[in-house]
Amino acid sequence: MLPRLRTTSEENEGGFTLIELLVVMIIIGILAAIAIPVFLSQRAKAQDTAAKADVSTLGKEIAAYYVDNTGTATITIVSGRYVLTPTAGTAVDLGKASANVTVPGGTTANLAGDTAWCVGVQNLKGAKDNWKYSSSAGLSQGICSGTT
Repeated sequence: MLPRLRTTSEENEGGFTLIELLVVMIIIGILAAIAIPVFLSQRAKAQDTAAKADVSTLGKEIAAYYVDNTGTATITIVSGRYVLTPTAGTAVDLGKASANVTVPGGTTANLAGDTAWCVGVQNLKGAKDNWKYSSSAGLSQGICSGTT
């Protein structure tokens, strides 16, 4: 009786076959090949969203600045923060700059006055490089030209 029990238990102690393991590895490889490009594009989308958020904030801050002030101003990034510097008066801190988002040329141009201005940012790590916010068109993709 004892030898019969031993042979029955030995027959039931089978593991995975090589074919089963290979099939599982192939399935995991296919899923990874599908998922990795999707995740990589999400990173570029996040960079675009950061640039859009920065330029929207800058545009709204400039509009608020021109409610109380007149004259020209420039925006620069100083120690990782956006700073609005009017031609006369004290500089205003506009908030933290997102990682990899820069102001083209180091300073924004086209802040000529309260009725016609445009501010732009650049993000080379996103899917779309340049974003602008103007007094006439609001948020859009592209580079400031003149006051648009």
